[in-house]
Amino acid sequence: MTEKTHYRKAFNSPYLSSADIVEPMVLTIQAVRLEKDQTKKTKDLFNTAHFVEKEIRKGEELKPMILNATNSRTMKNITGSAFIDDWVNVPVTVYVDSGVRFGRDTVDGLRISTERPNVQKPVLTQDNATPWANAIAAYKRDGNFEAIEKRMTVSDTNKEIIKKAAEDVA
Repeated sequence: MTEKTHYRKAFNSPYLSSADIVEPMVLTIQAVRLEKDQTKKTKDLFNTAHFVEKEIRKGEELKPMILNATNSRTMKNITGSAFIDDWVNVPVTVYVDSGVRFGRDTVDGLRISTERPNVQKPVLTQDNATPWANAIAAYKRDGNFEAIEKRMTVSDTNKEIIKKAAEDVA
């Protein structure tokens, strides 16, 4: 395949855009921060994802990605937490959806896949308070670790601690 240049590259956005993604990519979110609009077109604050990977392609810097409402909801569902502080070290698949509604127009937009990429799941530990509390609540509700283990790896030791904590809450 020959490298072609998307016409939107000329506009040099400070954010990752559909012009940057040629095919679905697995990226690891390093951190998400609430940041001012870097384009200076608005005074809005955006959930802005920064990635562990530094290049999108050899010699091409990987820009941060604005997480709109749809992508923020996806992150909440993937991580089990509504708090952007908990969206750390999460691998995601970023792809272009050509059917995104923007006002009256249908445009290409970036989406985070609802399916976790085929990489190792994060390990559930007590250090990550929200997923830990969610795991206790899920175990108390379901009486098993099925829902928890779809998203995270749980050691046998932590399973016992979660069981005890769920009993203590009862």
